[in-house]
Amino acid sequence: MGQGGEPRRVQAYDGELGAAVARAQEGDESAFAVAYRLVQPGLLGYLRGLVGEDAEDVASDAWLEIARDLGRFRGDGAGFRGWTATIARHRALDHLRRLKVRPRSAALEQDMLDLPGPYSTHDQALESLSTEYALQLVRGLPRDQAEAVLLRVVVGLDGPAAARVLGKRPGAVRTAAYRGLKRLAHELGAGRVTDDGPRTLGEST
Repeated sequence: MGQGGEPRRVQAYDGELGAAVARAQEGDESAFAVAYRLVQPGLLGYLRGLVGEDAEDVASDAWLEIARDLGRFRGDGAGFRGWTATIARHRALDHLRRLKVRPRSAALEQDMLDLPGPYSTHDQALESLSTEYALQLVRGLPRDQAEAVLLRVVVGLDGPAAARVLGKRPGAVRTAAYRGLKRLAHELGAGRVTDDGPRTLGEST
């Protein structure tokens, strides 16, 4: 609902994005470029959290598929962000399968969650997510938590949209995002990270 972690800045672009997508579907190449510019920063941040330095290559593959299938998309700006995130996620998982990468185990997860963090809210953790260091921390989270945080904060999806991308119930995604942010708040606080590169992932914090 109206929680401090809602990615309102990203959602503010949804009207412009929806209009650009509609024009792009009619063959307007400059409108497709506008849609790309609005979506790519968040999408790239999401992919960095999943595949690290291979994010640019995976994003390129995803955009080829997005461009090819654009005529089949039905929805508004927020729907387009969810649709592109789903395509990017499939390309990322294909990439990880090729590399035979396994998700990290989280044996210490519960211990971490039970530790008191220095932040009274998750907001400061969110404000630091534009740093590369914070993205590295996100990659260290259990897969479900990392994806929930990336989709909610970096891509800017709401809970139900993030749940659709992940094929899970909204409540499960909400819980995973909460746990991931709680752990991030602790780790960012312990490392005293500051946001010295504001919004390097675009309007995503």
